[in-house]
Amino acid sequence: MRMSAPATLLAQSSLLASMPADVHERLLPHFSLVELAAGQELGTRNGGPVRALFPLAGVLSLVQELPDGDSGQVAVVGREGLLGLPLFMGGDDMPTRAVVQCAGYGLALGREQLLEEFDRGGSFMRHLLRYTQALITQISLLVLCNRHHSIEQQLCRVILMSLDRVHGDEVPLTQEFVARLLGVRREGVTEASGRLREAGVVACRRGVFAVQDRTALEARACGCYHAARREYTRLFPVNEIEGIATTPVRPMLAPVRATGWRKLAELGQAANA
Repeated sequence: MRMSAPATLLAQSSLLASMPADVHERLLPHFSLVELAAGQELGTRNGGPVRALFPLAGVLSLVQELPDGDSGQVAVVGREGLLGLPLFMGGDDMPTRAVVQCAGYGLALGREQLLEEFDRGGSFMRHLLRYTQALITQISLLVLCNRHHSIEQQLCRVILMSLDRVHGDEVPLTQEFVARLLGVRREGVTEASGRLREAGVVACRRGVFAVQDRTALEARACGCYHAARREYTRLFPVNEIEGIATTPVRPMLAPVRATGWRKLAELGQAANA
């Protein structure tokens, strides 16, 4: 039996799906469906967000830039969370920029509607604050990870965090993009991926890491990956983090953005056809 189209779209966000029906009813008319293209930048260091984004599919990397031009990944966001914390945390500027690591799509919600629902208190506010705590923990861990752990450990962590947020056993990532995320030379990523390939942990082809032995991959990763998972499941015990990677219903993205219940329903019905 098919779910109604709007409910099907909301169910693809673990964060939104865990909220009660009255929150869905108030917010659904205000959502916009947006496409996320690989490599797309969704924010800059000098500009604040004008809307929040709840990813339904794909992976976003939060990247911090230094004054000298160096940069590195400080967090990963997928369908378990949202982009746009400054909207409800009281900040105006975005300290990081978001880069689409793996292509997908999401639901955007304007500042006014988000703040109106947040100011009601209740479930929406509690869920967003708990997710904020989980993200802060992840950022803290990744900052230490980038400084203290080997490139191979970091590569395993990047692949695993991405794998949790995509469907299947393949992660669409180029070695060059991973090197930019980690702030290291591409040669280091090439050597690390070569060792994983020789050990039978992953298979590498152009632009894709295909995981062949997840248990071995987790064993080679640093403790940062496991600690971030534990914190998320502690704060959201109902949402198993493995459930992040459920099969998404791919909506037709033409036009890219559609607003209101009727448009979302049309897109969802087209996806289920």
